[in-house]
Amino acid sequence: MLCFSQTGWRTGERLRQGFLGKNREWEVSLDAKSRYVKNSIEESHGAWTKRQFGRADAVIFIGACGIAVRSIAPLVESKKTDPAVLVIDECGKFVISLLSGHLGGANALAAEAAGLLEAIPVITTATDLHRRFAVDIFAAKNGCGIRPMTAAKEVSAALLAGEAVGFYSDFPWEGELPEGLVHCDAAGRARPAECGGELAADQEGNLAENGGRQAAASAGKKAPRTGIAVSIREDCHPFPVTVHIIPKIVSMGIGCRRGKAAENLRRRAEQCLREAGICREALEGLASIDLKKEEPGLLALAEEWKLPFTTFPAEALQQIPGAFSASSFVSSVTGVDNVCERSAVCGSGGGRLIQKKAGAEGVTTALAQREWRIRFE
Repeated sequence: MLCFSQTGWRTGERLRQGFLGKNREWEVSLDAKSRYVKNSIEESHGAWTKRQFGRADAVIFIGACGIAVRSIAPLVESKKTDPAVLVIDECGKFVISLLSGHLGGANALAAEAAGLLEAIPVITTATDLHRRFAVDIFAAKNGCGIRPMTAAKEVSAALLAGEAVGFYSDFPWEGELPEGLVHCDAAGRARPAECGGELAADQEGNLAENGGRQAAASAGKKAPRTGIAVSIREDCHPFPVTVHIIPKIVSMGIGCRRGKAAENLRRRAEQCLREAGICREALEGLASIDLKKEEPGLLALAEEWKLPFTTFPAEALQQIPGAFSASSFVSSVTGVDNVCERSAVCGSGGGRLIQKKAGAEGVTTALAQREWRIRFE
């Protein structure tokens, strides 16, 4: 947080103490840019903002809105990556959600800050104002990636205009479909009542409590032009305008000869995803045997893709149940008959293998998917 006066400092300190009282795992700092406040920062507010944009989840200005706008203007890039930005007047009467209201969490943070200050939250996002389903909040709460953002805007626009928005999922869900969403099949057509959300897209099961009523009411109507697809598959595009929601539920097991360059590992990892037809955004981590925990190429690939790299002892990998592509040579070298397939399954918490071992250039890869379901609140 950054304030610009003694009054702003007092408001900021109230808010800092309130945040820490409710969220003890948070790190909350308060700085001042004013010669009337002790230990005021020497750098410009623009330089301060640039530094915070690179490290903070949220930036709060306590002062005039114009200062905040001018400070963040050169730094704004994407709602996927920009931090939440709030502006609070120095007396703590109004809390404005200025940037990254949904994906960055600014709207929720503004509401929380307003509650702590007994202030009025100022939120201008249309879906919030009209209490409509927000696909970007849905993605964030379910730990999913989202693309393209242009289609996400189309979904919001359609809901605000009162149009039906299609909803297709490869996964089961809990709760009721939000108002305005119509359960559809893989071709984007409204599904009959017996095909509800408690199942994956083309399976059988009990559907009454998961959106069957909405689908029944919409059966026979024109297929929605705009819709949401929850899938890890690259080829899943049921609607003319599809926003793709991608759960991060796939672990890539990877093995390699010693000294393999990150470029070779990246090429084989990308090939593995292409052959499986899996979105890279679905990856939640890389996994291997603990013999490779210091392998420079694997560490570099994990850092480049911003993924955790987890390794397991040979004994733990060998105990994973399932049918794997065994190799006596690999067993003699590592103590386990297959590194990449077993690592993928172990990295996914015992999920199912969805891409078996493939190897080239001294690199082997495999993919496993953990169990997952959607949750509507």
